[in-house]
Order: sequence, then structure tokens, then C-alpha cells
Amino acid sequence: MSLAFALRRPLLLVRDLFVNRKRPDLERLGAIDDPRQFVWAILPHAARTFSSPIALLPGPIAEAAAVGYLYCRMLDTYEDLVACPQERDRALGLFANRLKTGDAAPPIVTDLARDRRDEAHLLLVRRCELVDRAYADLPTAVQSLVRTLVAAMAEGMRWSSSTFTAQGGILNSEEQLTRYCRHVLGEPVLFSARLLGWHESRESTLPKSVEADAIAVGEMIQLANVTRDIEKDFARGIAYHPSLQADLGAAPTGEPEQIERIRSVRAELMDLALGHVPAYRRLVAHVTRRRISLARASALLMLLFTDRYYRGCAIRAGRTTWGARHSGARLLLTTLPAILSRRWTDRILSRIEHDFLAAVDKRL
Repeated sequence: MSLAFALRRPLLLVRDLFVNRKRPDLERLGAIDDPRQFVWAILPHAARTFSSPIALLPGPIAEAAAVGYLYCRMLDTYEDLVACPQERDRALGLFANRLKTGDAAPPIVTDLARDRRDEAHLLLVRRCELVDRAYADLPTAVQSLVRTLVAAMAEGMRWSSSTFTAQGGILNSEEQLTRYCRHVLGEPVLFSARLLGWHESRESTLPKSVEADAIAVGEMIQLANVTRDIEKDFARGIAYHPSLQADLGAAPTGEPEQIERIRSVRAELMDLALGHVPAYRRLVAHVTRRRISLARASALLMLLFTDRYYRGCAIRAGRTTWGARHSGARLLLTTLPAILSRRWTDRILSRIEHDFLAAVDKRL
């Protein structure tokens, strides 16, 4: 499979540059019967910018990362599209156990799908059996890592669901926000680091300091999703900052007071995210020790995508941005020398770290 995937990887990377994520071809996705083909076909519609970094990973673990991410996307779909809190909690619990029991994924009956992207996520849940078949082909040790990821993420989503319900749709402290980010993306980053450890040395246990860095990196990346969707989220009754409680459940009004609240929250959360950037370089150094490393390029590409997002976020937060916005193709080309060069990688990581920390310092 590694050789076959090495030959297929360039096609996946080029496809990801041009795929229409807003309008997935649901008919084509629904007609695929081959598990591996389905995993790679639906991944860009489930993973957004994660799809290319996953495709860049070494062949023996790229499919494992894809399968793990698709299971996470299914959990997200239960959280987003099951309206009843009790039914949502039940579905998340059942999904957490199904890789042990062999049960089918709980069905989702919902009228909350807003667009074709949501429909693609529902299709993924309906066709979960194909992902299960790809999972069944993974090495036993890797299956264990996937089960640990799914269980941890499901439990975290049950916590966040009950917390949002009890608090009227709000996370009311930075501590709660950090816990939420850990469950949503900290656990997947931790899974990726463990997967890379297994690939490089057959040792998936990480030092506590590296686990902490993985969680911080997950928070930094998840806060990109949070800051991007502030208006969309409070319109559906969810907010990750207590100052937005008055805005819950209504579309943005455009009133100056609301605009300033949103700008202030976006700026605060962006600063919180950017402050985590030193953890990224430490994590990359720990998990990409080989001289020639596709994983190093994958990690660099993910940070370049994150950097591009936060440059735009700075403008939306009323801040001065840094650098220029580049296309996905240019970011990918920037990444490729990292496969062979630690020095190239460290130079770009250092530049992004400097830009992030300088952006935080300027607001003081």
C-alpha cells in the first residue's frame, strides 16, 4: 500500500487545491463502494485544510490519520446536527463504543443541515461502514490509537454538549474554552503525534511535556475555527465567550455595539491562540526526527495554512496584519523542501513564531 499511496499522493495534493468544498458531489460520493477510494474522496469535504497535510504523511500512517479524522468528523456531525441534547448525548456515547462492539453508527434524523457541506457530513455518517472497513485493515496497534481518539473525543463532546445546554449556549470562562478546544482538536493532534511515534519507533507513548504541547497546538488551531465562525455560531445559539450572550439566537444586526463586541472577542481569542505558537515548533522537533521526513512537510503545511488564516483574522479583529496572503499551491511548494531539510523547516517555523508573538505583543 505504501508504494501505491506514494504514486497516488501527488494526485491527491493537486486535487485538494481545486476541489469545491462548498458544493461536494454528493451523488458521486454516494456511489463509491471501495473503502479506500471513499476515504480519500470524502476527506476534503470533511477535513477542510487538514486534507492536504494528511495526504503528505508517510504512506503507512496517512490512511490511519484519514480514518481517525473521518471518525472525528462524524462525532462533530452528531454534535452539530442532532438538536435534542439527550439524543445527542446518547448518540455520542454509542458512537464511542461501536469500535469495540461492532455496532452500526447511530442514524441521524435531522432538519438542521444548512448546505451541501452538512449533507456531505450526513452522508459520511450513513456510509460509516466503508470507513470501518478501512479501519479494519489498519495494524492492531494503530486501531488501538484510533479507538482511544474516538473515545476521548466523544467523551469531551458529551461534556461540551451538556455544558452548553446547562449554561444557555455559552462557555463562560477561558478554562471551559480550553477544555472544549482540547476535546475538539487537542485530542486529534495528540493522536497524530502518537501515530508518528508509532511510525518512527513503534513507540506511541509520549512524554508529558510533548502531550502538553500537542494539546496547546490543538487549541491554537481550533481557535481558528472558533474565531472564523463567531457570527454563524451565535446565530445558531452557541457562543464561546460570555460577552456574546446577548447576541445568541439571532442573525448579526450590524449595530455598532454588536460589531465592537464581536471584534473584541475575535481579537481576544486570536491573541490566546497565537500565544501557543512556541509549542508547535517543539512538537515538530519531537515527532519528526528522521533526516528525510514527509511528516515534517505535513506539519509545516498545516502551520502555513493556520498562519494564512490568522493573517485574515487580524484584519477582521481590527488589527494590523502581517505578510501577504498566498495561494494553496504556493504554500504547498514552500512546504516541499522541508521533506529533506530541517534547516528550511526551522527557518519557516521561526518566522511564523516571530510573526505570531509580535502580533500579540503589539496589542499590549
